[in-house]
Amino acid sequence: MGKVHEAIDGRLREFIERQQVFFVATAPLDADGHVNLSPRGVPGTFAVLDGHTFGWLDMTGSGSETIAHLRENGRVTVMFCAFDGAPNIVRLHGRGRIVTPYDEGFGDLVGHFAEQPGTRAVIVVDVERISDSCGYGVPLMSFEGHRDLLGPYFARKGPDGSAAYRVQKNRTSLDGLPAYDFDPVE
Repeated sequence: MGKVHEAIDGRLREFIERQQVFFVATAPLDADGHVNLSPRGVPGTFAVLDGHTFGWLDMTGSGSETIAHLRENGRVTVMFCAFDGAPNIVRLHGRGRIVTPYDEGFGDLVGHFAEQPGTRAVIVVDVERISDSCGYGVPLMSFEGHRDLLGPYFARKGPDGSAAYRVQKNRTSLDGLPAYDFDPVE
């Protein structure tokens, strides 16, 4: 049976912090726009900031749908599933905002996470609804390890190469919404 919770604390927080992967869902306001669902799982890139706020370190990637949707409307849902142990699903619904390295407060926020090459922002979410449910339909799976590919890829590019990549690939969403256009263009 599903339950709504007042805060991210106790067993919910412990459950969230044990998970190896979480899923981020966003959507544009346009009914014809693309809904986005992204897996995240680089160690040290998710943090519960307080009972009603969490964040994750957003690393440069091939797209920036999440950022585009958050800029447009702020709506976001993050989901954690138990793939081992007792069955459980936790969903955190809220309003997200983007804090880039060019923004005031970035230095304070980034300290909650492990340093990662190619970091483009910290996503901060103010939680409006916290719920969990049984997870009986989620399969049992074994964790083999993390892929160590994204960090080394952007480490080789360096800060300037990472910014150039974002300028080329992250400026707009699939639907043409402004996405990661914070890097200065030369």
